Amino acid sequence: MLLVSAFSLVWLLPAAIGVVVSQVEIHLRERAESTPLLLGKTGSALELVFNGLYFTKPQIGTLPSGEVQTIGDDGLVTAIPIHAKYSSGEYRIVGTSLDYFSFRELRVGEGRQLIRLGECVVGSAVAEGTGVEIGDAIISSPEALFDLAGVYPLKMNVVGILEPSGSPDDEAIFVDVKTCWVIGGLGHGHQEAEKTEEKERLNLEEEEGGVIRLNASVVEYNEITPENADSFHFHGDTGDFPLTAAVILPRDAKAQAIVKGRYVSSELLQLISPKEEMNELFETVFSVQKLVLWLLFAIGVATLAIGALVFLLSYRLRSDEFRQLRVLGADPIVLRALVGFESIFVVVSSLIVAGALVALIGFVSPGIIREVL
Repeated sequence: MLLVSAFSLVWLLPAAIGVVVSQVEIHLRERAESTPLLLGKTGSALELVFNGLYFTKPQIGTLPSGEVQTIGDDGLVTAIPIHAKYSSGEYRIVGTSLDYFSFRELRVGEGRQLIRLGECVVGSAVAEGTGVEIGDAIISSPEALFDLAGVYPLKMNVVGILEPSGSPDDEAIFVDVKTCWVIGGLGHGHQEAEKTEEKERLNLEEEEGGVIRLNASVVEYNEITPENADSFHFHGDTGDFPLTAAVILPRDAKAQAIVKGRYVSSELLQLISPKEEMNELFETVFSVQKLVLWLLFAIGVATLAIGALVFLLSYRLRSDEFRQLRVLGADPIVLRALVGFESIFVVVSSLIVAGALVALIGFVSPGIIREVL
């Protein structure tokens, strides 16, 4: 059993590494190859890919939404905004537009699509993991335990549940981009000053010219409902508000070349091809994989040598047993066949065990990789 286990590891480790890397490559490349271009703030291109495609790396630098609004003015491209910074528990809240659902071919299985501020559509894994249904609410998680800026968690109404897609979209909570800005404190709603009680006002005697001053007891809303939706507003130019990325869909190859040329010399923004970034990533991964495989090969050779030594020592220890068998009339050919059978049995058994484990890894790894990535 010890020899079978040791030999099984010799065959299993290289094969398992190859299977896992292959599955990771398929998972990452599939989404990258379907996304022509990504726009983001100048910095790590790989972090931009993981934020815009897989909704990780929430601390990535942001770009102004006005840039995304104007990039498609000439009709060469369609720009889909992405705001993947906030979360609800372990699930990312992704602010985007309705074009994103068409681009990723995401269909609503239950309920309806986004219409109003403060609504959300959840992926199938989110619905299964949290147990939420249509009409339930999801609350955003605060970025810090003590938020000195006074940004309250937002209660969002679930209006739709997406059909499973086998992609990171299953793990996301989709909202309108403006809802993300409300979560970040860039927009808010509150009571109308004229409808407040006297105890909530300051210096009643000084209310002149229709100006009403309110004290700190007036609490901002943390839920957007049809009744208070009109009171929500944003301070400042929304064109300066942040996005973490934008998916850029060129009209054709010529349009793609033109748009990419516009950002070649930009110091603030970068326009990248996710496919090219993934190619560079896996070139590095494969070079590391080759090194690991060579190390495993050296370990495997050492293990096989130790196994051969164990066989030789065991046969030396069993010399009396073989002598007794010869005395009983066993032919030397039979004894050699017995030794050969034991050796072949160990090797074949280890190959069968390793093959079964590789098949199991190949079966379960796609689901685990989707969960992790």
